[in-house]
Amino acid sequence: MANQRIGEMPPRARGGLPPSVAAPPARKAARASGSRHRTPALVLLLPALIYLAVMTQVPFLLTLYYSFHFWNLMQPTLGMRFVGLANYAQIVLHDPIFRSVILNTVVITLSLLMLTVVLGLGLALLLHREFPGRGVVRTLLISPFLIMPTVSAVMWKNMLLNPVYGLFDYVLRGAGLPGPDWLATHPLLSVVAIVTWEWTPFMMLVLLAGLQSVSLELIDSARVDGAGPLGVFRFVTLPHLGLYVQIAMLLGTIYLVQVFGEIFVATSGGPGIATTNLPYYVYLTAFQYWTIGVASAIGVVTVILTTFAAMGFFRILNQAVATV
Repeated sequence: MANQRIGEMPPRARGGLPPSVAAPPARKAARASGSRHRTPALVLLLPALIYLAVMTQVPFLLTLYYSFHFWNLMQPTLGMRFVGLANYAQIVLHDPIFRSVILNTVVITLSLLMLTVVLGLGLALLLHREFPGRGVVRTLLISPFLIMPTVSAVMWKNMLLNPVYGLFDYVLRGAGLPGPDWLATHPLLSVVAIVTWEWTPFMMLVLLAGLQSVSLELIDSARVDGAGPLGVFRFVTLPHLGLYVQIAMLLGTIYLVQVFGEIFVATSGGPGIATTNLPYYVYLTAFQYWTIGVASAIGVVTVILTTFAAMGFFRILNQAVATV
C-alpha cells in the first residue's frame, strides 16, 4: 500500500476480479455451452437408439414370453397356454437330440474361430507388405465376405463339392485318387470350409487394421536392439494385436454361432443331425414341428450360451494378452 500512488484505486475497487475469482464463471459458461452442444447430439442419437432397442430387445422379449407357453401352429384349437418351465425341461431333460446339437454348435464355432483367425492373420501379414497389385489382391480377398451365405453355399455345393462335376473331385480323379461325396461323407468339414472361406476376410480386415496401427518407431527400436523378424513379431507386433484379436474373437463368437444359411442350403442339417446346430434346430422345431414354445425356449438357451461363451472367451483372451 505504501508504494501505491495517491488517487490510484486498488484492483478490486476498479471492478476487476482476481483470476481465481473470475475463472469459475468462465468455466461455468464453457460447461453450459458444451452442454447446449451435447443436448442436440443426444437428441439426434435418440431415434437410432430407440430403433436399435425396438429391433433387438422387443423380439427377444417376445421370444422369452413364448418360451413359457405351449403353442403349436398345427393345433390352433388348443390355443396358447402358460406352461412355465416345461419347454425348458423338455429340451434339457427329455430331448436326446439337444445335447448333440449343442456339441455340433461348439465344434463348428471353435473350428471356425481358430481357422479364420489364423488364416486372417496370415493374410493380414501378407497384405501389410508393399508389393505390386496389393489393392487388387486385397479386393479379391475381401470379396468372399461380401457374398450372401446362401449364394456361397450354392457355389460350394454345386461347383466345388459336387461328386460328379465338382472341381475338387475332378482334380482328385485326374490325380488317380477317388473323389468322395464331400457333403455326405464329410459334412461337418464341408460346412466349416464354406464358412471359413466367407469369414476369413473379416478377420483379415480386423487384424490388418491392428498391424497398420503398430508404431514404426517401436519396430525400428526393436531392430536396433538386435531383434529379427520373428523377434519383432513376438515382442512388438503380437502384443499390440492383442486388443484386435479380442475384438475378432468376440465378434466371431457372436456371429459364427448363428451360422444357418450354409447349413440350410448345403446339408439341411444332415446326414441325420451331423451338421445341425442350434439356429438350424430352432428352425426345424418352429417350422417343421410347429412347436413355437419349444423353439422359443431353444432360442433363449442359445442366447444365454452365446453370452456366456463370449464372456469366457473375453476373459481368457485378457489373461492371454496380459502374459504375452
